[in-house]
Amino acid sequence: MVQSLEQIQDDLLNHRISVTDLVSQYLQQIKKYEGLNIYVEVFEDEALQRAEALDQKIKQSPDTLGDLFGCVASIKDVLCYKDHKVTAASNMLNGFTSQFTATALQSALDADMIIIGRTNCDEFAMGSSNENSTYGPTHNGLDPKRIPGGSSGAAAVSVQMNTCLVAFGSDTGGSVRQPAAFCGVYGMKPTYGRISRYGLIAYASSFDQIGLLSKDLNSISKTLKVIEGFDPMDSTSLYVEDIIPESTSHNFVYFSEALHHPSIAEEIRTSFQHKLEELRRKGHQVQEISFDLIDYLVPCYYVLTTAEASSNLNRFDGIRYGLQDSSNKNLRELYIENRSNGFGLEVKRRIMMGTFVLSVGYYDAYFNKAQKVRKLIVDKVTDILKNHDFILMPTTPEVAWPIGDKLDDPVSIYLTDIFTVLANICGLPAISAPQLNQDSLPHGLQIMGSKMSDATLLSAAQLL
Repeated sequence: MVQSLEQIQDDLLNHRISVTDLVSQYLQQIKKYEGLNIYVEVFEDEALQRAEALDQKIKQSPDTLGDLFGCVASIKDVLCYKDHKVTAASNMLNGFTSQFTATALQSALDADMIIIGRTNCDEFAMGSSNENSTYGPTHNGLDPKRIPGGSSGAAAVSVQMNTCLVAFGSDTGGSVRQPAAFCGVYGMKPTYGRISRYGLIAYASSFDQIGLLSKDLNSISKTLKVIEGFDPMDSTSLYVEDIIPESTSHNFVYFSEALHHPSIAEEIRTSFQHKLEELRRKGHQVQEISFDLIDYLVPCYYVLTTAEASSNLNRFDGIRYGLQDSSNKNLRELYIENRSNGFGLEVKRRIMMGTFVLSVGYYDAYFNKAQKVRKLIVDKVTDILKNHDFILMPTTPEVAWPIGDKLDDPVSIYLTDIFTVLANICGLPAISAPQLNQDSLPHGLQIMGSKMSDATLLSAAQLL
């Protein structure tokens, strides 16, 4: 199947294919790979109806077509789509129907994008393996015995197995880039605030960002241009002002502590070193520097995100919406039963961690200290990017592991986020570019830039 939006649009305008044929091909792929548990709901009838309407539009008034005509997308089950169910892969929201559409999705729909279905994910986007879902785990299409990554694991597999062109995910600490690396596709987390979070179910509000996955960087770029920009419904959204450097030769930097970190697999270290040499041969500057805060990244991230999750998930109590046990006799039992039965193990774990670090006796020792560490990290990275265009790191320290292999050791899963959380702590844009080895599973190479350097980052990612 054609993997480029540019080629798809050319084929549609020259009547080599119809939108209906295109959507039908994707639907066939979805049926073919049902066993991977990618989708929790497929909008088959709706997608075909929109396809037929677009076919008429192409014939009758092609000049009115939106920029994303011919782009078929999946959406992670944390994005609100009016009159469609959204559950965050949680029993807590089982059967809930959204009353509005997320701003980013509405912009894409207005530009003639077709949404083909909603994809599985870790519950409330909490996880790195797509195993923490009320719908069960999603399987990696390259090896169904292995995880696809998370929390946007099924979004990555939806692109990997050609069931759509672009996938909408969310990235709180690497949840787009890590599964992209494990599945051999591109995954982008834009600058924090570049895409409105209105309509994205919150995990950790100062870290969350809607992200995009595809096999084609140009498709990500065109989609980003449509959905980005200030939204009055999201006070953290930004007006877009791209930073475009004059030179086409880039100045890259990488951290010695990342390259020589004890957790990194040897094949990933070797691949990373080869890529550094390749960039040097192409005339780019590549410099190694020290980043002595690297081992503080994961603790800082998990203290702050669990604290924000504890606050954000307070609203899910089964009273106004969601799971409700009507047999309870009093308010205390209602809260206990609804939240105990509604949330899964990982979500409960993070709520309890977050409540602990926000408690009166431990606020200064944990939450307040983590905020100070975050400031140190942001200041240091800002200084680095004043003198360098991009930061390079492996996306993950290892390749996808077997399903169930780490469920008994959640801390080991948390530590696999060591290279991705930096971008979210600092609110910076980052892309994972696939690195494919003939004799092993794919991994990713991550490139990170300064705020609002997203456009340059996309073009530089072609080098990787």
